Amino acid sequence: MSRAMLEYITPWLVDHPEEIEIAEVEGERGGIVLELSVHEDDVGKIIGKRGRIVRSLRTLAKAAG
Repeated sequence: MSRAMLEYITPWLVDHPEEIEIAEVEGERGGIVLELSVHEDDVGKIIGKRGRIVRSLRTLAKAAG
């Protein structure tokens, strides 16, 4: 569910949506971690001022499960 949420939201935040990649990797504690890769020009847009956008994405992903 959280991967689908990221696939839906992130294209609206960047200028190069065709270069979005979301990878599922195993975390240190055995859970699944989603790694989001975007075009280098879009990194600042995903992070946001003081990390607000990326923090919000993390919160939404955790809530989506």
